[in-house]
Amino acid sequence: MARKGFEMVRYADDFVIMCRSQAEAERALEEVQRWTATAGLKLHPDKTRIVDATTKGGFDFLGYHFERGMRWPRKKSLTKFKDAIRSKTRRTNGQSLQAIIADVNLTLAGWLEYFKHSHRNIFPALDGWTRMRLRSILRKRSHRRGRGRGRDHQRWPKAFFCEQGLFSLDATRAEACQSCFR
Repeated sequence: MARKGFEMVRYADDFVIMCRSQAEAERALEEVQRWTATAGLKLHPDKTRIVDATTKGGFDFLGYHFERGMRWPRKKSLTKFKDAIRSKTRRTNGQSLQAIIADVNLTLAGWLEYFKHSHRNIFPALDGWTRMRLRSILRKRSHRRGRGRGRDHQRWPKAFFCEQGLFSLDATRAEACQSCFR
């Protein structure tokens, strides 16, 4: 594809070809279809399409969603992340808060390492959601019902979780970005 003048990003059998115009994209698609046909392969009909990534809609690739010059985790990646945190933060979890946080930190750190290139607005919401899950555990241990909200934010503020060693996606990402500009 590079010899034909197309810029391609590939990982295993997934790839994206970046073009500057609709006509160039159509030529690239024809070239890929020609190559796959000679190799005895077929393109996936649902995944193969021409997309203008500068407009609403965008496309998903390797866990990210690309749209209007930005990227963030696709919905399936966020669901998988939340499911992983949910399984570690059940209200009936018998482990100490420190043990739960240590386990959650592994997931948070690994997730950030992969998705650190996402738009910055995704991280504060996920941090807040994770703290809500931990507040729910603390509520249960205080013989209260429901999930962590309302006055629980004063009872167990963000600083409380920092003192407990909870990994912050937003703070770590912001710190990494600052070190890039030094």
